[in-house]
Amino acid sequence: MFSYRHSFHAGNHADVLKHMVLVQVIKHLLHKEKPFWVIDTHAGSGLYDLGGKHASTSGEAVSGIAQLWPHRQDTQLPTAVRALLEQVAHINHGDDLAWYPGSPQLAAQMLREGDHLRLFELHPTELGLLGRHFGDVKRGVTIHAEDGFAGLKSCLPPPPRRGLVHIDPPYEMKDDYRRVVQTLREMLPRFVTGTYAIWYPQVARHESQQLPNQLKALAGQLDKVDWLHATLRVKRADPSGRGLFGSGMFIINPPYTLYDRLNEALPWLVEHLGQDDHAAYSLEAQQN
Repeated sequence: MFSYRHSFHAGNHADVLKHMVLVQVIKHLLHKEKPFWVIDTHAGSGLYDLGGKHASTSGEAVSGIAQLWPHRQDTQLPTAVRALLEQVAHINHGDDLAWYPGSPQLAAQMLREGDHLRLFELHPTELGLLGRHFGDVKRGVTIHAEDGFAGLKSCLPPPPRRGLVHIDPPYEMKDDYRRVVQTLREMLPRFVTGTYAIWYPQVARHESQQLPNQLKALAGQLDKVDWLHATLRVKRADPSGRGLFGSGMFIINPPYTLYDRLNEALPWLVEHLGQDDHAAYSLEAQQN
């Protein structure tokens, strides 16, 4: 249960897609002065050392964020890519790409006084690192040593009635796919106006392939709920059935600007992160 450590995967192509979307959602929420919450069901440790043992062992950031980093001064960058790189630059110095922000750090450095970040993490090592990372933060961040799926019940709806729920389990156990759908089925009626960002891996597993359709069907059961589905595939699937060849983000109640931002950014990411001629993207949305 506690074998997954995101530090092995920090800054890979899946993180690029996931965090590019999250930055856009948070930027949209910031347009109004009214406070909001960001709730992260599987927070991880918050910040990752790309020169550390885990990241160096996997080398996944080399084919992910490191491919984008040299382009950060390019004035022709897609808006969403530039916004992500600006947030990554916030925790690095000069030209060196030494650190990569997890979703808690990205949210923390974007939120204002009065906004709130609630983080759930069960992995004992990750939880300890997360607590130390935010140890000097006295207000605005709450950390729970609790299963994030179950913990949402105590958070929704958030008092401001505005917020982002980020659902990002490791999917090491195929039961995670079922729990994503079940959690949303229970939580959406409680906070039907909230934005939900669900990340999932593209792997050779039936549950992964079925999840987007299950989420579309679930959203379709509620009136006036829009959704957006984006995928980024970087390579051919391994014939052995192992490994991550892409990932997807399913957004319920997406910002109205998100489709155009991703329509601009995803082809650029295929060009710069694609590893073979199977690299591709998809983007679809439904408005009610």
